[in-house]
Amino acid sequence: SGNYYNQGEIRKKELEESCCVLGIPASDVTVIDHRDLPDDPAVEWDTQLLATLVLKHIEAKNINLVLTFDAGGVSGHANHVSVHTAVRYRLCPLPWGCRVLVLESVNLFRKYISFLDVLISCLLPRDALFILTEEETEQAKRAMRCHRSQLLWFRRLYLLCSRYLVVNSLHLL
Repeated sequence: SGNYYNQGEIRKKELEESCCVLGIPASDVTVIDHRDLPDDPAVEWDTQLLATLVLKHIEAKNINLVLTFDAGGVSGHANHVSVHTAVRYRLCPLPWGCRVLVLESVNLFRKYISFLDVLISCLLPRDALFILTEEETEQAKRAMRCHRSQLLWFRRLYLLCSRYLVVNSLHLL
């Protein structure tokens, strides 16, 4: 639930605001608030528990595409890595025609060269490549700004020059 620093309720509201900016209705947002899955960058979550919760959500919402982090978790956040681990080792292959796309973590240089990474990304192997328009990038930035409680200095840097706001490369799992 994003309760790191005891801000879970604030972060839930910020998530709903952010999703609204992206055109996702609040009724389509699910926040898991489980005592054994604390929001903590140093805590690896229980793979089986997380896989069970994700699978229940996939079944309940009839989901046919899952986007997840790769083994690097983009930022190395242990919770992000745990999501990848649960999806990769416990849920794959997924039945019901559900496919999994894994977001590629890139090195620090590529992470912060913004639109310049489009050229590099186009040359490297991947299964899917999403290049946002200027309008879509601005929309993504507006959505990120909704997370006011989390806008620390490094996230402000992210808003200025992260390639993830412009280009994302993914691989099928």
